[in-house]
Formats: sequence, structure tokens, C-alpha cells
Amino acid sequence: MIFSELYSVYYNTVAEILKAAIDHPLGKNELRRIVEERAFGESILNIEPSLMEGRWQLLKRDGTTPIQSVPSMPLTMIQKRWLKAISLDSRIRLFQDELMVLPDVEPLFTEEDICIFDKYADGDNYRDEAYIKNFRRILDAVRNRYPLSIDVLNRRGYRTPIILMPKYLEYSEKDDKFRLIGSGCRFGRTVNLGRIIRCERYTGANVIGSNERKLQRPRSVQFELVNRRNALERVLLHFAHFEKQAERIDGQRYKVTIYYDKDDETEMVIRILSFGPMIKVTAPAHFINLIKERLIHQKSCGF
Repeated sequence: MIFSELYSVYYNTVAEILKAAIDHPLGKNELRRIVEERAFGESILNIEPSLMEGRWQLLKRDGTTPIQSVPSMPLTMIQKRWLKAISLDSRIRLFQDELMVLPDVEPLFTEEDICIFDKYADGDNYRDEAYIKNFRRILDAVRNRYPLSIDVLNRRGYRTPIILMPKYLEYSEKDDKFRLIGSGCRFGRTVNLGRIIRCERYTGANVIGSNERKLQRPRSVQFELVNRRNALERVLLHFAHFEKQAERIDGQRYKVTIYYDKDDETEMVIRILSFGPMIKVTAPAHFINLIKERLIHQKSCGF
């Protein structure tokens, strides 16, 4: 990979390991501690053997390194082109007005270069000034933990006022929409940002406690993975934005558990099926049934 949030974590983690190895011989325990502090929970499955077994040829068996200078990672031109392309994404303006300019850099790709065939076409309008204002207000409320007074356009087209305590924002890649997850609202805990027509800080009496509902526990799916054709790395990258756990069973077999929201269940089924025979779902039973139903439906549509 040329550059991404996921792999920059790997680069910076290995750089920190090499920095320590330049200063003194590095033991396995210290290496694992650095990985746990700076990378993902499952990163130890890849980083430690790659360094200790010499596949990356950066550490010697005695814990020292042939590298003499502390690693630095200036941006290459292709990384700058990637960053320029990301800065053109309409969702970037949800977070900030001042975008990366890089006037002399050509973007690596543009939105016109990408054709996504499995995404709904009615995604949120990220260029709408009212949507941007609402998004930033909600993001500030999540960070600073204060309630919101919101007017939502319901499915019947009626304006519905609600008061809730925001917990977090989530993004559905398949729907191309942001959702606000909160508590204290009798109409439910999930609000689509595209339906919000007014969003302000709530300054009235604290009524969150009496109507507060417990947030639903995230659902999980567990599957076994055969690490062929770099399948483990592809799966971890593909599900990078989901909470997950991975552990080796034996040889090339791994057990992976992914946690997801109920609203993303159909998307999760489709994603897992895209890996074909590399993945075998083992739990829970209802998810296995969803896989079977999807396959039966696909077979019935065949010629």
C-alpha cells in the first residue's frame, strides 16, 4: 500500500521499534509492548513474526538493527497525490474549512474515476451548508457531552422535535449516510443526519435520565479464515473501521471476531460473502442462517 491511515500506523510502529533497537538490543516483550501501544490489537500477528523471522530484514536475531539513523518518513510524491485526492472528497468539509491545497500536486484519483455499484444512490448531501453546520454541532456535542435539541423530518414528512444525549456518530458505507447514535429519546436512539432540519444545544431542564434507554450491545460475527493469497491482511484492511479481534488457531488458520451495529448487518453479510471460501462463519447461528438465505437467493437468480 502506498499510504493510508492503517498502514501509517504500521510504519510509525516499526519506526518506533527501530528507534528503540538503535539505542539498545530489543527483546520480544519490549517489542510487543510497543506494538500494543502504537498499533492495533491484531497487529502483533503480523509485525512481530515479520521482524523476528527476518522477513522485513530490519532487526537482527539479537534484537539490534543494521539501521544507524533514527527513521524519518517524509512524504513521497505519490503519497502527496493520494492526500490531494482525499482532500477533494466532499466529506472532508464536514470536519474543517481549510483543506490541504498542494497546488502543484495532481490528485491520484478523483470522484469521477470511481464507479461504485453496490452503494445506494441517495446518500447524504455533504456539500449542503445546513448539513455541514448540523454535523459540526453534533460532533462538538459528542466530544463535549452536552444534550441536543433536534428537529427531524420523519418518514411521513412531518417535523418532529426530539431531545437526546449524543453518544457517537457512525457512517454507513453502503448507504453513504451518517447516523447519530444517542440516548434519552422516546422515538429511538438512531437519527439519520440527512433528516435533521434543525440542531441546537439543549439548555433546558435535564430530562435525559427518565427516558434514557440503554444503548444496544453491538452484534458480533465470528469466522475462521484461511490465510491464502494474503487473505488475513486483506480482511483486516477491509474491516479496519470495525472493532475486531483476531487470533491464530494453527498454521494458516485464524479466528476473527467482528463487532458491528444491527443497522449494518446486511452490509456485513455481503462483505463476508465477497471473500468466498477463504472465510467460514462459525457463529452466531442467526448470522449463519443469513448467509445461507443469501446464497439460496443468489442461486435462485442464476441462469
